[in-house]
Amino acid sequence: MAAHRCSYSALLLIICSLSMFIVADSQETTLTGDNHATELDNPQTATETAGQMAEQPAVEERRLWEATEVEEATPDDADTDKQDTSTPETAVPSSVPQPKDDFQEELVIRPLHSGDIYASFQFRTLWETDFMRGNKVSHYRLFPKSLGQVISKFSVRELHISFTQGYWRTMQWGQPFLPSPPGAELWVWFQDSVTDVDGTWKELTNVLSGIFCASLNFIDSTNTVQPSASFKPLGIGNVTDHSFLRYATLPREIVCTENLTPWKKLLPCGSKAGLAVLLKSEKLFHSSFHSQAVHIRPVCQDWQCKTTSWELRQTLNVVFDLHTPGQGKREWSLFKMFSRTLTEACPLASSSKIYIDITDNPQGEQFEVSPATPLLSQAMVLGDRRTFSVYDLTQQITFGTVRSLNLLIRWKSSEGDMLRPLLHGERYVAGYGLQTGEIHTLMYNNHPYRSFPVLLLDSVPWYLRLYIHTLTVASKGKDNKPSYIHYQPSKDRVRPHLLEMLVQLPPNSVTEVTVQFERALLKWTEYTPDPNHGFYVGSSVISSLVPSIVAMDTNSTREQPLFSSFFPCKEESSYFVRVYTEPLLVNLPTPDFSMPYNVICLTCTVVAVGYGSLYNLLTRSFQIDEPSPGLAKRIANIIRKMRGVPPL
Repeated sequence: MAAHRCSYSALLLIICSLSMFIVADSQETTLTGDNHATELDNPQTATETAGQMAEQPAVEERRLWEATEVEEATPDDADTDKQDTSTPETAVPSSVPQPKDDFQEELVIRPLHSGDIYASFQFRTLWETDFMRGNKVSHYRLFPKSLGQVISKFSVRELHISFTQGYWRTMQWGQPFLPSPPGAELWVWFQDSVTDVDGTWKELTNVLSGIFCASLNFIDSTNTVQPSASFKPLGIGNVTDHSFLRYATLPREIVCTENLTPWKKLLPCGSKAGLAVLLKSEKLFHSSFHSQAVHIRPVCQDWQCKTTSWELRQTLNVVFDLHTPGQGKREWSLFKMFSRTLTEACPLASSSKIYIDITDNPQGEQFEVSPATPLLSQAMVLGDRRTFSVYDLTQQITFGTVRSLNLLIRWKSSEGDMLRPLLHGERYVAGYGLQTGEIHTLMYNNHPYRSFPVLLLDSVPWYLRLYIHTLTVASKGKDNKPSYIHYQPSKDRVRPHLLEMLVQLPPNSVTEVTVQFERALLKWTEYTPDPNHGFYVGSSVISSLVPSIVAMDTNSTREQPLFSSFFPCKEESSYFVRVYTEPLLVNLPTPDFSMPYNVICLTCTVVAVGYGSLYNLLTRSFQIDEPSPGLAKRIANIIRKMRGVPPL
């Protein structure tokens, strides 16, 4: 009976297995038949697919050696390019979502007349999404998730942060592409939906301190101001309610490798490919000037601004000194500057280019660049038309046969004059003693015949008590009355002074702003560990629309180099310039912190002597100790004891 049951179960198992094989075979036949039917219904699609598969190697080989020319883009050309690029993508199924983000990288190298080299890195990530409506974004492709969550959580409209080591010498190097003050600078525009701006600002600084590994958590109400005119939004929208704006600086912030590492991690390719390969900390921090920044803002995608995107722009500016150790002759190369060469562009970048400024070297009389490139480009930079040699890293022909690019700049002549910048600023402290002093701010207008207004912003700590009635503004020996003044007095240990004024600078003149102050006496717990070093006061901010030599381009959506498209241009006859002065180092009345040490030592000595003596008197027991008799006396006592006589 058991044998019959086993044979019956085995027969059922065999029948089930055969049925499963038959069903699977029928499904496979059905799928194959559907595919054949699709090809028969649309033979043109199949033919085009096969043709594209066959022509793809030939197209790639032809693109490697195709000559390219850099021309100024027009809206018609842009539309034509979009149509041409969209034609081969018709075979892509509509179910596949098109990427809504884009990444570009650029490096601008400007040889300075002093023999130094100015290198500016620009990395821009565009993302077509909307954080302002409270939509939760869960998928991040190129845009860093850490910054996206910050924008969404704290309702940030614009964020600008910079870390700078050194001071930009405007009179020697000219105007930078993106200015920044020494130390750390942070200014943020919040959305109008934020109810507690101060609380949100405090939380945001703590989060950014962790992201960038910096001391931004030391930003509080004592060094935060609310400017009324100097800092306008750089993105879309014209916000007039400055209660949603916060600005703060830390002039003593030190920039080092631990700040550069998280900055590089925000890039889509990190430091593994593209221009970021050159960002080697040992070389970057061994320079005369180093500045890294992150700018986040909403921008328009088209001229009518029908669609918007979020722009993340990471910039890094560095100036290499001619007289650094090991630099004997006047020539520079990528390997000498960064200890590395370029081998490829970032695979995720749609554009990767290197620009070398050759405006002052049209015939190659001052310096020569190798390897040479036939690609030239012109751009409007800081009110001037500049000419650049362009190296496109997306083209394999740029790297040559060795698949490595090492640009070399060799000077031929040291002659040549640099055009003085039209706007320049300086700042210093005058006076003697540790009770009162004066702050002098100098603003230079080097234009020969044009005058223009400037906005001056001063943020002074509360322990420098300003005498605002002593404020004077003089140009060419005459009083220059400001047309607008906004002053917010300080509160001790609560908020700093804020002074903003609109001043008209006469042509070819120096305008001096002077104000007196009194030094406050701090509590002994408020002094820094090195109080005799002094206390830092942040840089003054000078903003102005400077007259332009050539007509500026007001279309910010037109394709142009990244280094010339950061500040929006509203007029063709002027361009926006922001200048930072030197930070101040002020000595305050400082007590002698060695006296507490002396008092502690003296007190401990007195306590040890007095308490020790009293303790010995209270705890020690005293006994009379008789001297031991001599040998003769002991012998005599023994004899007397034997005779029964009392001892001596």
